[in-house]
Amino acid sequence: MERSAPVMSLLICFFVLHSTGEVAAVLTGGSNVSRPLPVQSLCAQLIQPSGYPCSEHAVQTKDGYLLALQRVSSPTVNLGSQPGPPVLLLHGLFMAGDAWFLDNTEQSLGFILADHGFDVWVGNVRGTRWSHGHVTLSEKNKEFWDWSWQELALYDLAEMIHYIYTMTNTKTFVVGHSQGTIMALAAFTQPEIVEMVEAAALLCPISYLEHVSAQFVLRMVNMHLDQMILAMGIHQLNFRSNVGVYLLNSVCEGHFDCNDLLSAITGENCCFNNSRIDYYLGYEPHPSSSKNLHHLFQMIRAGTFAKYDYGIWKNLKRYGQVNPPRFDLNSIPKSLPIWMGYGGSDALADLTDFNHTLTELPSEPELLYLENYGHIDFLLSVNAKEDVYDNMIKFFRSRGKSSCSAGLCDT
Repeated sequence: MERSAPVMSLLICFFVLHSTGEVAAVLTGGSNVSRPLPVQSLCAQLIQPSGYPCSEHAVQTKDGYLLALQRVSSPTVNLGSQPGPPVLLLHGLFMAGDAWFLDNTEQSLGFILADHGFDVWVGNVRGTRWSHGHVTLSEKNKEFWDWSWQELALYDLAEMIHYIYTMTNTKTFVVGHSQGTIMALAAFTQPEIVEMVEAAALLCPISYLEHVSAQFVLRMVNMHLDQMILAMGIHQLNFRSNVGVYLLNSVCEGHFDCNDLLSAITGENCCFNNSRIDYYLGYEPHPSSSKNLHHLFQMIRAGTFAKYDYGIWKNLKRYGQVNPPRFDLNSIPKSLPIWMGYGGSDALADLTDFNHTLTELPSEPELLYLENYGHIDFLLSVNAKEDVYDNMIKFFRSRGKSSCSAGLCDT
């Protein structure tokens, strides 16, 4: 069987978690889960109401996209005191910065890091609702959606890290989940980016996507849904739209049992609170591009961690070679401290693919393996603080001069 799925898996993993229409109703007992889109800034909508100081920042990429960054600190921090070391949070596919604040202040990583004294920066990639468009292009232009995770890594993440470094004069810690880890690993192969990074914590790390086992994802792969979407002239993937809901329903109809769709997409999640899906749907999913989905499918089919494949002739024009250049994980500096959290029930970040990543890294990352954790658990488990985040924070505190100078080594 052809295995081209993690893309869709990621795509739907988050779609199901946060979508509209008939497919999402499967997860909530058939109720109508359509929710109004947020209209305020992320700070005003989700962070400040919980009592946390939050400021909005705008960053322009080299190719003209205007990204939103939020800066969050603890409500108990002393006025005039020096902020702790910066940490940048990178969300997954079809998500945005709100993903780190969807549960209460004791369970959401964004709040927890702020409470531990970190200077929290929240990334939102191009195309998400919290970001601010483009200097010349409208979201209605197909050119606006002409990008994949390659640009998210080399332009969006690069500019976020540079901005934080400029604002703080300090190297930053980087935390990524799912697609956020793809971005991070690709970016870390670039010397001019990684030199501004203190250490990285990767949740459900992905660089190879060859062994996805999620049934729903495999179904979409076999349908060649990525080519279908591009052939239909769909450049923006928005699963709040009628077209988006129809595409997902079509995967189930007559071919697939979607009664347990979340598990079919992500694997079994041990500790995810299903009763909160209706609330999550108020924020997710965010749009992405069809090109991004296609790039992810290319990775699955080719079994490589490489740039976007335009075909032989366009590759020759863009890259000077027939095949797209690979991102060389071995070029990530051995001196960069890396922590990875991964689960035995994750049907997207498969253990075989995870071990493939480990064999190519020059360093030996610090690992946290949770046998019963699935893809969503690392972000939204009710036990994530004790199971995952406390370990991650201990890792950060042990790394880098900036952590100790901020007084975090002994807390």
